[in-house]
Amino acid sequence: MRKLSITELNRKLPEEFQKSAKMPLRIILDNIRSAHNIGSVFRSADAFAIDQILLCGITAIPPNREIHKTALGATETVSWQYFPNTVEAIEQCKAEGYTVVIIEQTTGSIALQDYIPKGPVALVFGNEVEGVSEEALPLADQAVEIPQFGTKHSFNISVCAGIVMYDLFVKLNRPA
Repeated sequence: MRKLSITELNRKLPEEFQKSAKMPLRIILDNIRSAHNIGSVFRSADAFAIDQILLCGITAIPPNREIHKTALGATETVSWQYFPNTVEAIEQCKAEGYTVVIIEQTTGSIALQDYIPKGPVALVFGNEVEGVSEEALPLADQAVEIPQFGTKHSFNISVCAGIVMYDLFVKLNRPA
């Protein structure tokens, strides 16, 4: 066994990536404080060919040195858009036919393993401390949570986003 070289990985060039088919999945970042978390979400979104990231409220936007540290260039490949508030981003996604799914522990949330995406999905990830904003909650079509079994009741937002993106990538790419 050996590590693969960069050329053996057959990575797309940025221009090829931007023209390639994307997963019918958008990421809405609802007032994320840490630019490092934002950069990590961009990097995961690039890995899974996510359609677009919607940055809302206090969420930092590229170009940003702190985002760049973890994104490693993904802000140049993943499409993104800024919204002054999360409600506007959700309303745009709904108008474009997306099902809005908040990733949050609520009275109505279902476990991630039980969620089956149907059609294009917009995933809302909330603030590191407050979670998904109260204004966004009633606009969601569904709430999904990642089951947890330890003493903590939340994941870091970039870890959570990576888990959910991977899960939906697998589900959306399985033959019916």
